[in-house]
Amino acid sequence: MNFTRTLFPLSMLLLSGCVVGPDYQKPETALPAKFSESKSASADNVTLNPWWESFRDKRLNDLVHQGMGENLTVLQALERIEAAEANVIVAGAGSLPSLGASAQGTAEGKDSGSSHSQTRSISAGLSASWVLDFFGQYRRQKEAANASLDAAYDDVNVARLAYFSDLVSSYINARYYQEALALSRKNLQSRRESLKLTNEIKEAGAASSLDVLQTEGLVNQTLADLPALETGFHQAANHIATLLGVPASTITSSLIKGSSQPMPRYATRTGIPADLIRNRPDIRAAERRLQAATASIGVAEADLYPSIELGGSIGATRNFRPTANITSWSFGPTLSLPIFNGGALKAQVKIARSEAEQQYLTWKSTVLNAVEEVENAQTALIRDGQTVAALRKVVNSYEQTLNLARESYRGGASTILDVLDAERNVATARLSLASAIRQLARDYVSLNVAIGGGSAIGTPAVVATK
Repeated sequence: MNFTRTLFPLSMLLLSGCVVGPDYQKPETALPAKFSESKSASADNVTLNPWWESFRDKRLNDLVHQGMGENLTVLQALERIEAAEANVIVAGAGSLPSLGASAQGTAEGKDSGSSHSQTRSISAGLSASWVLDFFGQYRRQKEAANASLDAAYDDVNVARLAYFSDLVSSYINARYYQEALALSRKNLQSRRESLKLTNEIKEAGAASSLDVLQTEGLVNQTLADLPALETGFHQAANHIATLLGVPASTITSSLIKGSSQPMPRYATRTGIPADLIRNRPDIRAAERRLQAATASIGVAEADLYPSIELGGSIGATRNFRPTANITSWSFGPTLSLPIFNGGALKAQVKIARSEAEQQYLTWKSTVLNAVEEVENAQTALIRDGQTVAALRKVVNSYEQTLNLARESYRGGASTILDVLDAERNVATARLSLASAIRQLARDYVSLNVAIGGGSAIGTPAVVATK
């Protein structure tokens, strides 16, 4: 009776099972209360914010939506979800009973001179086994598989953010090269007018051949700059086509009409550094992998303990000659106890713990890098905005200077060098402004990507088997 009283609670404990290994706890790391150049106010969920619409460019919006379901990198990440979902099923199947069936038919014959004999038989059987998960090995495996599945979903969002960044930046580049081409052709027209003016003054005897040659040199220099800008435009258009998975000619023809350079129309609320843990898909993916690695510690520790497998089988054989039927069955537990393995099992636990610690450090590094990316992008966006405003004034001043230099040259109060210098200044300032506008737009892209903006747009719903 005392034996029964002791055995029964112990049996209930074993059947209910215990789970070895550490339980997962969300990681923490010290973060500043706010970004250095923004207010300490948490932002709303930005993962569904289509920030590229701030450019108010219908063609850009169409390209983004066109490529959302066509980008090969995103499609590869989506395909990895299929493998991760299957892995959840595989991990859960280990704790369930398994059943198998078999069948066999044989025929045998003997000839020895005058005698002949033949035997035929058919046999069939069923076998079943069930590993009792006393120490939670399969539960930890399923926990790790579910965490890896969550990471696979977050990896899709990482790929989608990279796609948004690459596509919008390439579009910004394409429009910049078109603007630079337009400005260079405008400069070319201006320099040809200066060349015409110089020839007229030379015919009047007030200019030399040197003046004409210097003016011609600027015209030819401008002509030499055009091919490189055209190449830049075509390369940007070709890359957009690659991102969308369409022929390059279709993108080039649709962009060739030209448009103004994209300029962001709205400010970006960066929130606080703690928001990044919620909004950045790479941080969430790193945390999910940390959980998977933590669960793997329990899987390794479970191998240190005994395991019990319940197994049984039943079989039947029918012999047609001689006539006989045979039925057999078996049932019983199998105990496996690790005794000596050269320390390999304990080493596997150490490996699992080390890998979990590495994943924690990866998560922490991802968080800190994300904070740095936001800080850098925000700083650049503010300063480059100031640069654009200043360059607009520079362009206006140089254009007025050029008009005055031409009038002075016509009146004989200045030389052609004054006109040429003024034209160089105008050309340089205009191209510098276009380049600064491009950089400002790219800063806006970088900042929104850094805070995880738009990463969850079009994301499939998570259907993990918990």
